[in-house]
Amino acid sequence: MPNKLENLETMGNIKFSNDKLITCILPKGLASPILKKLKTEKGIVRTNLKSARGMGKITPLAYRGAGEQAEKDMLNVVVNQDEADDIFYYIYEEADINRPHGGVIYMRQLGPSTPFTLPDLPDEE
Repeated sequence: MPNKLENLETMGNIKFSNDKLITCILPKGLASPILKKLKTEKGIVRTNLKSARGMGKITPLAYRGAGEQAEKDMLNVVVNQDEADDIFYYIYEEADINRPHGGVIYMRQLGPSTPFTLPDLPDEE
């Protein structure tokens, strides 16, 4: 029996891509510079940045009591599976995740998605 995802790669005029989703949960303020570097240095524009609240299990906030949380940045990046490992490592290094309280990064397969590109517009200051 054929794989359903294989059948979805081309359906009529629609072409689906096999992309990966990289998600980073970082201390507040670290994701925005990385987002800019991804665009300028790597040409990646399929990103999303949002704020969240949370705390780690072994942080100073964990011992203060219920309700004490810190703001976090959540960065989502969609990349082609061919470049996913390189971009994952790039974000890992740029965000300095390999340190205490540096954040979390993980990658997963994204379901079939259709490419969408925006026209070239000048950057906003």
